[in-house]
Amino acid sequence: MLTAVILQAVAAAADFTAFAKLGAAVGAGLAAIGAGIGIGRIGGGAMEGIARQPEAVNDIRTNMIIAAALVEGVALFAVVVAVLALVM
Repeated sequence: MLTAVILQAVAAAADFTAFAKLGAAVGAGLAAIGAGIGIGRIGGGAMEGIARQPEAVNDIRTNMIIAAALVEGVALFAVVVAVLALVM
């Protein structure tokens, strides 16, 4: 059903810009979902590590924040690329 709607929308656009916009939207969505999953796993692993070694809470927290920032940076970069693909 959804495929038929997408194909009808693409057939209306003769220059295939609809495919580019669809790909950019899907790419931005996947980047956001991937970042959410990644940060969730980082947080879960940190909580498990803190539960096992409470004395290492400061080191674990610092590493968790750095790793979450890196994941968020990659996701932001992917969303920016997708938005640029929409505009260009």
